[in-house]
Amino acid sequence: MTDRALAVVRAGALTTVQDLGRPGHAHLGVPRSGALDAPAAALVNRLVGNPVTAAVLETTLNGCALRPRSAVTVAVGGAPCAVSVDGRPAAWGAAVRVPAGALLEVGAAVAGVRSYVAVAGGITVEPVLGSRSTDLLSGLGPAPLADGTVLPLGRPYGPHARADVAPQPRPPAELVLRVTPGPRADWFTPRALTVFTSRPYRVSPAGNRIGLRTEGPALERARTGELPSEGMVLGAVQVPPDGRPVVFLADHPTTGGYPVIAVVRHRDLPAAAQAAPGTPVRFLAVGRR
Repeated sequence: MTDRALAVVRAGALTTVQDLGRPGHAHLGVPRSGALDAPAAALVNRLVGNPVTAAVLETTLNGCALRPRSAVTVAVGGAPCAVSVDGRPAAWGAAVRVPAGALLEVGAAVAGVRSYVAVAGGITVEPVLGSRSTDLLSGLGPAPLADGTVLPLGRPYGPHARADVAPQPRPPAELVLRVTPGPRADWFTPRALTVFTSRPYRVSPAGNRIGLRTEGPALERARTGELPSEGMVLGAVQVPPDGRPVVFLADHPTTGGYPVIAVVRHRDLPAAAQAAPGTPVRFLAVGRR
């Protein structure tokens, strides 16, 4: 191991390595995976001079603590949080120089759920099927970080962004998800379809990288039979037996046997990644794409 490495001092609740994911392998049963808030991951990469394809760290709720073996440039973005270097406050949403052996602390999210940590040169764990992403469902890619994990780093690509700071959208106070009805909307009663797009839901604390679970009114089925397992896509809104919609995120299964009432527009999914438990959710029907 060279000195281009990052030691994990505190892994946090769930910190994983993520890049753009491994799309195109659903026929093999391999989910897409990748950063849930892809724009936030791309921005922190840009701040340290990385291409958008470089792997970053995705934290969940309570951050992490890291110690580089050599001086590095880092940027923390996504969910707003406190950042410090050896106990001294450092900038969030900007490039920060961290000396060799110093402790970089990424604090708990003060809003939202997932923060992103980019290091100049990127995290260079061994790729699997063209991606360095951790996939919680299939187990592909590196395991979620644990205390004591050492991550290899690449060489910096070039100078970091000239801007001192970069604007980032705040996590949603209300999550509005535009949906295209179907393909199994006919499995639900007309009243259920009305309830789905007119009544408020909330983000459940039971969600994860596989899916955002909701709490709210149950959706009544018009058909009670079993649905043969069929392909699932990113953003599919599946309705399990309890009747509460589940929005599939990056680590979703590639097939499923519960009916999909609608599919969320892709550009709304980064906000779903930052919607904290209890956040109001509204599904807005917008027709075919």
